[in-house]
Amino acid sequence: MKPLLFTLFSDGSLLENISKKLDTNITPITLHQFPDEETYIKIDADLKNQDCVIFDSLDRPNNKLLPLIFLAETLRDLGARQVGLVAPYLSYMRQDKRFHPGEGITSKYFSNLLSNYFNWLITVDPHLHRVKSLTEIYSIPTTVVHAIDNISNWIKRHVDKPLLIGPDIESKQWVEQIANNIQVPCLILEKIRYSDHEVEISAPEIERYKTYTPILVDDIISTAKTMIETVKQLNKLNTQPPICIGIHAIFAANAYDELFKAGVSDIVTCNTIFHPSNKIDLADVILNELKHYLKWKEIP
Repeated sequence: MKPLLFTLFSDGSLLENISKKLDTNITPITLHQFPDEETYIKIDADLKNQDCVIFDSLDRPNNKLLPLIFLAETLRDLGARQVGLVAPYLSYMRQDKRFHPGEGITSKYFSNLLSNYFNWLITVDPHLHRVKSLTEIYSIPTTVVHAIDNISNWIKRHVDKPLLIGPDIESKQWVEQIANNIQVPCLILEKIRYSDHEVEISAPEIERYKTYTPILVDDIISTAKTMIETVKQLNKLNTQPPICIGIHAIFAANAYDELFKAGVSDIVTCNTIFHPSNKIDLADVILNELKHYLKWKEIP
């Protein structure tokens, strides 16, 4: 039997492309919120012994979590053989230790919660810090899909003379891998963060690459403050207008518009979170990992 696909919040090209490649439709869900904000859920499908996959990115997670758990429990209660979660963006990775007395370690609590309701988890490039692997905090099987090759291929097809730039040391892992993939130069900039909204960027050696197109790469573009400051510094140095590439398009508040106003030539993201900047599709790499969890063997 083909797996059944479900979604509560997802739209855009990624789920659509996965559904097409699986040659299966997204199973309808009746989801209703009562005036007192309690949630009603109903599924009109035979779920006995079915492999069920819930596909939802967990950006802005707080309003998504309870309906997601209700859906997983409903599927299992109606006879599903397994209920897996494909969360292209996985939230609650920031607070992975107790930095100050009295703080909650929310990454641990969130992982415990999802582990209680799902048989397995697939996600794309989670924002790991002190936790080196999801297996350290998740008790279910987890698979991390990487966007590096897809980003590399996009740059190779669309940009002449790219110069890969990492806005800070945290982006080094992405930038160096992409630069090695397509054999182009890269620079890792130095960042001094004064607050959530104030950063300073140093761009040594940029003078050597004035004829190159700067490509700023990071895993998450949220407030975009680091990229905006980097773009401003590059503009002062009279470089070519840069292109900004992110894996996950969070874009809090007006970050997307502010980044464009800073002087970029383009903003490109992977389609883990639906956004107008989505230009890099990850359906194939997610499907490649999805097939390992499903009993149906005919996935391309």
